[in-house]
Amino acid sequence: MLLDSHGRRITYLRVSVTDRCNLRCLYCSRHRFQWLPPEEILTYEEIARVVRVAVELGVERVRLTGGEPLLRRGLPGLIRMLADIEGLRDLSLTTNGVLLSDLASELKAAGLARVNVSLDTLDPEKFKRITGMDALARVLAGVEAALAWGLTPVKINTVVVRGLNEEEVPEMARLTLSEPLHLRFIEFMPIGEGNEWEDRFVGLEEVMERVREVGDLLPAEVEGGGPARIFRLPGARGTIGFIAAMSRHFCAACNRLRLTPEGRLRLCLFSDREFDLRPYLRREEDLRQALAEAVRLKPVSRAGTRPRRLMRSIGG
Repeated sequence: MLLDSHGRRITYLRVSVTDRCNLRCLYCSRHRFQWLPPEEILTYEEIARVVRVAVELGVERVRLTGGEPLLRRGLPGLIRMLADIEGLRDLSLTTNGVLLSDLASELKAAGLARVNVSLDTLDPEKFKRITGMDALARVLAGVEAALAWGLTPVKINTVVVRGLNEEEVPEMARLTLSEPLHLRFIEFMPIGEGNEWEDRFVGLEEVMERVREVGDLLPAEVEGGGPARIFRLPGARGTIGFIAAMSRHFCAACNRLRLTPEGRLRLCLFSDREFDLRPYLRREEDLRQALAEAVRLKPVSRAGTRPRRLMRSIGG
């Protein structure tokens, strides 16, 4: 069992397979970004080795992230490797959805359980302004493909940013009335050096009030766990969750680790303290000891910390 020094059991690992992305979202790519050289990124075999040892130590859930994970060639091959690991209960993926419609069936066949799709607007022009690409129709097609192929529950991640999309909250919420989608409103997190957007922050209490313009919020649950407070609009097929990552942080119950594309274990999203696992990859016993020792140093909270690395280089 992976236990940190504060008694928290670590059961969730987010694995970034690439730092590359096909979008340039305003709040993620405001500055020039130097991609990692391909030779520095972990191979699929190395990723599978880390996950296998982590599962032996008690990790039960793994999420593949990026950058944009669907950009990495042969990703279904990695999913097959991970899906075969005994003891791994849940294997999911976060994507911007641009390539999802072409790959959904192959991802499902490889063993992927479900997907989260990042989507901040339903307006094509605003989508282009936010992301730098005219691709809203492709993302929506990806969502439909995920539903059709059973990559469910399909969750939609929406970051609410003042001046960008806060007026669209009711419209986004209405998606759950007719479709079995699980919408997640997430507070904007100013991750990365120079990413100063404090004046754009929208607290989730305000977001909840905007959702109530559509209907009452009834308590609900959904498969997949996580820190969201889950509700359902009356008669809705889907649910609405609220993740208050900034105003009501959930450090006391944090059960997650992050693995960066180049093999660094990150114990807290808001701390730049990382542990390079590459020297321990040859022998699983060495890797097992390195993971256990690193986890004991997981900070009790993120108080007073602000990471310099951008989210796309950490893994979402």
